[in-house]
Amino acid sequence: MLEAIFTGSVIMIFYAYVGYPLSLMLLGLFRRKITKKQSILPKVSFIITAHNEEKRIKKKIENTLELDYPRERIQIIVSSDASTDLTNAIVKSFENKGILLLAMKDRRGKERAQKEALKIANGEIIIFSDVATMLDTQALKAIISNFADSKVGCVSSEDRMIGLDGKPCTEGIYVQYEMSLRRLESKINSLVGLSGSFFAARKEVCQDFSEELQSDFRTVLTSVKLGLRGVSDPQAIGYYQDVPDDKEEFDRKVRTVLRGITVFFRHLELLNVFGYGFFSYQYFCHKLLRWLVPVFLSIAFVSNAILALGSLVFLILFIGQLTFYSLAVIGWRMNNLSSNRLIKIPMYFLVVNASILVGWWKYLAGHRVVMWQPSER
Repeated sequence: MLEAIFTGSVIMIFYAYVGYPLSLMLLGLFRRKITKKQSILPKVSFIITAHNEEKRIKKKIENTLELDYPRERIQIIVSSDASTDLTNAIVKSFENKGILLLAMKDRRGKERAQKEALKIANGEIIIFSDVATMLDTQALKAIISNFADSKVGCVSSEDRMIGLDGKPCTEGIYVQYEMSLRRLESKINSLVGLSGSFFAARKEVCQDFSEELQSDFRTVLTSVKLGLRGVSDPQAIGYYQDVPDDKEEFDRKVRTVLRGITVFFRHLELLNVFGYGFFSYQYFCHKLLRWLVPVFLSIAFVSNAILALGSLVFLILFIGQLTFYSLAVIGWRMNNLSSNRLIKIPMYFLVVNASILVGWWKYLAGHRVVMWQPSER
């Protein structure tokens, strides 16, 4: 029985990270949805949310103004979530260039700032972007071109994480994995989640925006409920810098997981395969199964430790686990080893799953996240 528990846990971990993508690849041999992209120029509203971003807001606005898109076809709104620094003053200095400032008097979170901005948005397509994310000049046209397909409800950018030295960092390996998975999902059916730093949606998809739920995740779920799908565009790239503070980055991951779990359990109807078909399988594998990996890791570790007492094979496997986690802890304690992938990859795997475990604990304890604190990058 204990061997079955250990084996089952390992299989579930493997399936969460490898089995699910492989199943999409296999299905792709028989089924593929082509997004009918075309150069179009609809009226768009570009919403930038900010809270105390005096150090970065000027650069973000300038980057947005440099996007290759007819100026008369783009409405740029900066929704300031009760900023108390010079953010609002800096935004106002761009009024002569058509930048609209929507200043919240009370701080109530990113989604509320987005929801208020939607009330004055006049575009057919809504673009959401964070201050820390920089875009190529062609990124807006690239992401908009997907809406030539009437079945597309929302579009995600692809993330590119840059280290302080200007080079892709180790977390970028994990980001690359996620981006590859999104491409597979786009080709087969629909995305399950969007990049919150830069994504787009039809205005009708955003009609019932909630200030309590994670907007990027919720937007793709709303699209699916409307009979539309979410896709990822590798030509729409958002560049953002790695967070140098490990504790701050860990806290950000916990918040992201907690917000994601909250959205998931408010949309459990999407697990009904009779109502949502293949998307239900995606919803389970990409989200719930991935979030259960820390539980399976714990079960595998404990069961392996017990089995190692009476089996050489299981003893070797347990030593392998101990070695992996030891490398992860070394990487966590000695951040100067960031260039060593043998240490950094186990460390990041451990950090990700530890943040998921904390996210579960907070969710079960009744915690919910409405406020958001932009990470220092």
